[in-house]
Amino acid sequence: MPTTSRLSPALLAAIGFTILAWASAFIVIRGTAPEIGGGALALGRLAAGALALGVLMLVMRRWVRPTAREWALLLLYGVSWFGAYNVMLNLAEHTLDAGTTSMIVGVGPILLALGAGVFLGEGVPRWLAIGTGVAFLGVLLIGVSASLFGGGHLDLAGVLWALGSAVTYAIGVLAQKPVLRRLPALQTTFLGCVIGMLACLPFAGQLAQQAASASPAALLGVAYLGVVPTALAFTTWGYALSRMPAGRLGISTYAVPPIAILAGWAAFGEIPTVLAVVGGALCLLGVALSRRGERPRAAAASASPEVAASTSGTASADMSE
Repeated sequence: MPTTSRLSPALLAAIGFTILAWASAFIVIRGTAPEIGGGALALGRLAAGALALGVLMLVMRRWVRPTAREWALLLLYGVSWFGAYNVMLNLAEHTLDAGTTSMIVGVGPILLALGAGVFLGEGVPRWLAIGTGVAFLGVLLIGVSASLFGGGHLDLAGVLWALGSAVTYAIGVLAQKPVLRRLPALQTTFLGCVIGMLACLPFAGQLAQQAASASPAALLGVAYLGVVPTALAFTTWGYALSRMPAGRLGISTYAVPPIAILAGWAAFGEIPTVLAVVGGALCLLGVALSRRGERPRAAAASASPEVAASTSGTASADMSE
């Protein structure tokens, strides 16, 4: 079945919800960070997410037994994206503001697009390359604005943690994409969340100690992070990823930084500069340009047999996954 650049309303809704939920996560993490440490927050978030996803699994009552290769990919997916990504992201926001962190993490889709082209056989279409370049320029402009004119400073450790989270994000998606060729998106997300939670168990003592003295708002923030940006948004992400190329979907997350900046402005009084607004506009323009896909016949001709089989196998899946 040839790929197409057209997106169904359900797919658009899934992508839109994912972007808004993940943008809100930067704000909630920033607000919760003073009371709960990076590893403890990751464990609490993943525990709440695993519980919510477990309930959804019981309702859907659908399970596909993973193969040995799929278990290996699920292990890499859960440890890298759910585990390492969340810990590094939380640590980054202990020293960086939400908007700046989202910009640095924004290099993740670039790594994802390149990795998808090399390891998943998706290639790098011309408009994806153009959109990536434009969006990356927007990220650079926002980063310069935040560091030079935003009234704050870029902590080196925070920057390194944020870059590390971008790398683990790309690794996680590249490991997740092949699994979604056969396993339902909800099951894949549930297993990844549980694996990430188990990887974060060394922070259980820290979580118990800090949760005992945390404010109700901080505990509510942990629950929100587990249910909305993790359980729900990762499920809608998996639904979208099973129906479109990883590189093309990843570029859509460039819409997250502008939204996070506006939300940070409203929540913490972070006022974006003109340069930041221009950078945000370029991010959105890059997303739009990346959606100008090749003609279906050309895309089908350039796709490898493995990718074509994946597209055929996932196109008939429904939202219940």
